[in-house]
Amino acid sequence: MEIFTSWTCWPEAEGPLAKALPPETVGVLREAVAFAGRRHGVQQRPTGRPYLEHLFEALEVAVIGAGTMDRDVLVAIVLHDVVEDTPCTESEVARRFGPRVAALVRWVTKQPGAVKADYLASLVKAPPQAVLVKLADRVSNVQQLQRMPWRFQRRYYLETVAYIMPLAGAHPWFAHWYADWRERWRRVERWPA
Repeated sequence: MEIFTSWTCWPEAEGPLAKALPPETVGVLREAVAFAGRRHGVQQRPTGRPYLEHLFEALEVAVIGAGTMDRDVLVAIVLHDVVEDTPCTESEVARRFGPRVAALVRWVTKQPGAVKADYLASLVKAPPQAVLVKLADRVSNVQQLQRMPWRFQRRYYLETVAYIMPLAGAHPWFAHWYADWRERWRRVERWPA
């Protein structure tokens, strides 16, 4: 199972991105990373690491792992949490990065007050490009699940198997990655609730 943690900042990502993507796509990604950096600020992941590292991991998953080249999908990956986790609005994303990026971000944004299981179940209706955003996001979140407390590990594992892995079926690279991941984590199924 490949782990994607090579990029923790823009200078580490820029060279590999420039080799894989057209220059205009790299330029828009640079803008999106700066935008996300301003919006997320000093926000941290549950592990205490800077939040932006998650965005770089998800981007690395999509480009280096899955070979995704769709500019709007990649920009949406970088911006996937700005509406959910910051004061940024969908219309602000649309103004800066276009309506398609904003729509992809909307699909992967859990609305305030929504039940997480309902939100995850609704992703079966999402367009394939929005599913790619969610799949890359979740790979970043689960690839080092061992860093989290065991109760969180169990809940997140079961949630990933129930809601995310079925989405991966239409995307061969992700289907293979998640199958390998599940095999490594299957022991969690035997843990007490």
